[in-house]
Amino acid sequence: MNTIPIDTVTFSVGLLVARVVIGLMMAAHGSQKLFGWFGGHGLAGTAGFFDSLGFRPGRLFATLASGTEITSGLLVAFGLFGPVGPALMISVMISAAVSNHWKNGVFAGTNGIEVPMLYGVIATALLLTGPGLYSLDAALGLGALSTPVFQWSLLVIGVVGGISNLLVRRPVVA
Repeated sequence: MNTIPIDTVTFSVGLLVARVVIGLMMAAHGSQKLFGWFGGHGLAGTAGFFDSLGFRPGRLFATLASGTEITSGLLVAFGLFGPVGPALMISVMISAAVSNHWKNGVFAGTNGIEVPMLYGVIATALLLTGPGLYSLDAALGLGALSTPVFQWSLLVIGVVGGISNLLVRRPVVA
């Protein structure tokens, strides 16, 4: 069997870069919805949009979605609590991809599933690899959170959470 040597320091630097960029982008994305920062519509605008997607009451769902995006993004960026942040990100991206982007095809130029799919796939990769050496988990001795059983369990929970959110949706009848 061929093996490929992995330098754990270089691997962890790669994870750090991916975690910080993806995590902070997701947190900023959620803050657009919740606070209106970075050109976002804020909670009032987002609530109306969620109502139009069938997530009613829109204000509740907008608060939960934006709070999940901010929380998951910060957990991922800091590498805290292992697969919890990525699982939350997966859940909210499944919901976004199906409820808002699926009908528009693949690419972001047509508001397709490209962006939520990329977030979800990267979150899945981070969930399965763990946060690496340069993370709060490593600094706080929380490496036990990145065991295969816990990782796969949270992956399933994240997917089921996204699907469950879609199941409570009540699409607007034309």
